[in-house]
Amino acid sequence: MAKYAFPAVFTPEDEGYSVLFPDLEGCYTCGDDMEDALEMAEDALALVLYGYEKDQREIPSPSKRTDIRLKGEEFVNYVACDTMAYRKMYNSKAVKKTLTLPEWMNEEATALGVNFSQVLQEALLQKIRSR
Repeated sequence: MAKYAFPAVFTPEDEGYSVLFPDLEGCYTCGDDMEDALEMAEDALALVLYGYEKDQREIPSPSKRTDIRLKGEEFVNYVACDTMAYRKMYNSKAVKKTLTLPEWMNEEATALGVNFSQVLQEALLQKIRSR
């Protein structure tokens, strides 16, 4: 879970642009105009890299812009994404977990009106961010 930047090859089409990430198999998209193509490219990149992370596959190093061969009117632009932000946006389904804690702690926390799920989520998020 991290932030990434990969070079993308943008190809002008009759209507809009097609976008290909040469370092990532099957990572391509298109857009009606440059703004749309950039937005779609970021989404495609995040989706593919999220899949790599989820499957624990090694994420390749991004190519240097100068090592990418272009044809005609093609050009290279770097596209950035944040897979943690992507996870939060598209993978926020609640999952039930069972946990164990000392009885005294349960009694004290219940008396204080503690929301156990919220406390656990906040602690886990802090742990994840400190990695």
